[in-house]
Amino acid sequence: MPVPALLPDLLPAQASAADPNLELALRVLPALAVILLTAALCGRLATLVMQPRVVGEMVAGVLLGPTLLGAVFPDAQAALFPAQVRPVLYVLSTLGLTLYMFLVGAGMDHDARAPGELRKASVLAASGIISPLVLGGAAGLVLWERLSRPDVGRLEFALFLGGALSLTAFPMLARILYERGLQNTRVGRIALLSASIDDAVAWCLLAALSAVHLGGGTGDTLRTIALAGVFAAVMLGVVAPLLRPLGRRVARTGHLGAGAVYVVVLVPIVAGWITDAIGVYSVFGGFVAGLAMPRQPAFRAALHGRMMDLVSTLLLPVFFAFSGLNTHLGGITGGFALLAFALILLLAFSGKYFGCSLATRALGFGWRESWAMGAMMNARGLMILIFINIGLAQGMITQELFAMLVLVAVLTTAAALPLYKLALPERHEPADAEGAQKPAPVGAATGETGFI
Repeated sequence: MPVPALLPDLLPAQASAADPNLELALRVLPALAVILLTAALCGRLATLVMQPRVVGEMVAGVLLGPTLLGAVFPDAQAALFPAQVRPVLYVLSTLGLTLYMFLVGAGMDHDARAPGELRKASVLAASGIISPLVLGGAAGLVLWERLSRPDVGRLEFALFLGGALSLTAFPMLARILYERGLQNTRVGRIALLSASIDDAVAWCLLAALSAVHLGGGTGDTLRTIALAGVFAAVMLGVVAPLLRPLGRRVARTGHLGAGAVYVVVLVPIVAGWITDAIGVYSVFGGFVAGLAMPRQPAFRAALHGRMMDLVSTLLLPVFFAFSGLNTHLGGITGGFALLAFALILLLAFSGKYFGCSLATRALGFGWRESWAMGAMMNARGLMILIFINIGLAQGMITQELFAMLVLVAVLTTAAALPLYKLALPERHEPADAEGAQKPAPVGAATGETGFI
């Protein structure tokens, strides 16, 4: 009997007959173990070739899907990820994404900045949004008939593709800057602020597209958008002030107590449930909940120290695996599919890289800093995977386009650090680089697993 065929027989017959919940647990736990082991191995291999760990974890998800495991050992993949296990993986990945986007929102630095930095960051953010949005949108208009679902309009498809290409992996950019002590330099502060603006605009665009796609009519769409706006206003105008005493208490003590942990976990979960009910997906609620958290540096450091290890080590690899189960790279075959992928990748890279680099140069930076900025802003990391998974789950894109954009995520993320080091090696980094005096951003306190 082939080895893969033995896997289903590992379940005790008594468990299957007497306790279906135990049977489900006995199927889910091996799947989780394989996911974590594969993510750890691929992540380690990525670091050995000077790549961010997240690149390896993204590749691990693809390898567990139909592209490799399903093609070489289909029985093993079917046994590891049967139909009853996938909903559990979906719930875990959704929880992980909601909490991760919560930590991203909570990690955004709203501290006062030097005069003119907000204007410069806004210019850079605009270049990082408009260039890929226009180029990706134009590609979407051209490719709509061949790559879109029949129930998705041409403009909706174009805006989704452009929005996906406009994302920046904010936590990855932050990690590069903090590792090199550049977060308090002029280039570091502007980069972090512009990336946060980029991602916030992209998530608002996705929320609007979700409302349009799922609304069923103009009235329902406007209602969904209005409710999302009310939700954000309540979170930032009502919930945020209520949480300020918690921030002051944590700032005094330096750690999150048990009661505080309950609060900071409950807020994003409830917020995600509300936005799911509204129709704009739970990650939007998690992100806004993070923005509503107290802004004290000590609170942010304590929050990330308590939560990020669990989220990045357990829940995010589940998300990568769930994405991999939906990624059919074998479908990108034939002349048209390959040309379409090459076009999307070219526009994704050039829109961000050259748009942000030239904008940075126009703001008065040197060419080395400008090309380094373009490299960092061009990384998409986990952010684009979240974006396109929502689009796939809500029926806005096809499996074929999803697979293309997964490859775009892997390749642009893998290119970011080498291009940054090529443009700005350590001997050319700004002379005013400081040691990290602020608390680490998302992932910085968690080692390589947070390099998203």
